[in-house]
Amino acid sequence: MTLETLFSTANLAALAGWAVLAAGIVLNNGALRDLAAGRIVPGLLAVVYTGLILLFWPGSDGGFGSLGDVARLFANPWLLLAGWVHYLAFDLAIGAMIARKAFDEGLPRLVLVPILPLTFLFGPIGWLVFEAVRVIAPRLRSKATA
Repeated sequence: MTLETLFSTANLAALAGWAVLAAGIVLNNGALRDLAAGRIVPGLLAVVYTGLILLFWPGSDGGFGSLGDVARLFANPWLLLAGWVHYLAFDLAIGAMIARKAFDEGLPRLVLVPILPLTFLFGPIGWLVFEAVRVIAPRLRSKATA
């Protein structure tokens, strides 16, 4: 499999996982939300990531000691792809976790509309906004009932 084919396949798998996550939210289906989008698709991406690391990490230049080391590490296109697949897997897993917690905590589904795209595109920002909502939401509820 070529580098570009694997890149495209990983992207399609992640997009499919996000679509399944959206369907799980709309249908209020925990199996789609938690199992398929939260474990199976990120798990498959993690397997690809593991394979890339096992095949291309040994003997590679660079490391994590400095920004220059990281740049040398990601100069290898296969390790750059591994880094990308890492993002895809973790962002989807975090998106599914956010959706599960939102349901568990009784937050309205509408709160997920801006948060999940932020998580998909800019993982830590989406997570940060969700955590802020979790802090603010109980305060808003208590004011509404007072």
